[in-house]
Amino acid sequence: MAAKKAGSTGKPKGRAAPKYPRHSVEKALRVPRAILEQHAGKECTDADAARFLGLKPSGPLNTEISSGAKYGFLDRPSSGHLQLTERAKKILRPQNPSDAIDGLREAVLGAPVLGDVYKHYRGENLPDPQFLDNALTDTFAVPSADLAEFKAIFLESLRSAQLVDEQASGKVRVLDVSQQLSGVVESTEALQKVTKTVKASAADSCFVLMPFSAPLGNHYALIYEPAIRKAGLRGVRADADIFATGKIMDQVWTGINAAKVLVAEMTSRNPNVFYELGIAHALKKPVVLVSSNEEDVPFDVRHIRVIYYDVNDPFWGAKLVNKVAENIVSALTNPEEAIFRSGVAG
Repeated sequence: MAAKKAGSTGKPKGRAAPKYPRHSVEKALRVPRAILEQHAGKECTDADAARFLGLKPSGPLNTEISSGAKYGFLDRPSSGHLQLTERAKKILRPQNPSDAIDGLREAVLGAPVLGDVYKHYRGENLPDPQFLDNALTDTFAVPSADLAEFKAIFLESLRSAQLVDEQASGKVRVLDVSQQLSGVVESTEALQKVTKTVKASAADSCFVLMPFSAPLGNHYALIYEPAIRKAGLRGVRADADIFATGKIMDQVWTGINAAKVLVAEMTSRNPNVFYELGIAHALKKPVVLVSSNEEDVPFDVRHIRVIYYDVNDPFWGAKLVNKVAENIVSALTNPEEAIFRSGVAG
């Protein structure tokens, strides 16, 4: 059976109604826009909304109304009645230049399932289709039969909200607006939710692979150590924590081997980092990859999740601490996302 399009309506026969909106964020504004333009934005009945759009008050319209509610555009003051929300008015009748785009972003980030997937991948490239499909079904419980529809709605909505950077390489980068819309993306709350399923303690270590010299070397105390503590583990770095008499690589091997998860700062293509990363991959250790420049990430490991950060963003430090902490926990929960899979890329 052919996959339904992003703007499709109606519940597929034999399947439970999805938790996510069945329409993209732009299409879900059709009912609110009609109420605003034809009824001055006042409370109305479902039958009124159907009349405004020239539709029957059932089936597809109900699905469209449900999508509007999931994006936070419509409220139900009473059974069978609809009311516009302030979010819908903010987008459709903006009072400031940023109102419309901020409202669209709030809608996408607050929508069930769509918002969770955004939070998971913000600041990263979306993975290749096979691995994205696996994550959607395994982590976000999107049924296999709904994958094509969900991905179409998700990408169309991210584009409308200007939350993606579609690169010439074909990769899609999910932009991180978590500080600008801090009321929507609650990183600490999300982290606490997922850490409940992780079997780790403060005695477990997270080994950091990174250059020692400034400015990147300063990221350990400013970014990585706080992020690791936030994830509930103990940070370890070779020069500061395990350097001792004897061969340094013996110490590095011990640190990598003992670590429950690793973080690798790829910026600057440091040869020692690459060498240590190879050891970690050979040992099948989950590694959280981080870089400020995609060109510094070797092609054959780009299928692993990579956090990208922009030091020109005034919020980059706080964003990176949160994102690294979340990805450490994610790597412990779903290590297949962070372990090198030989033969995948090439």
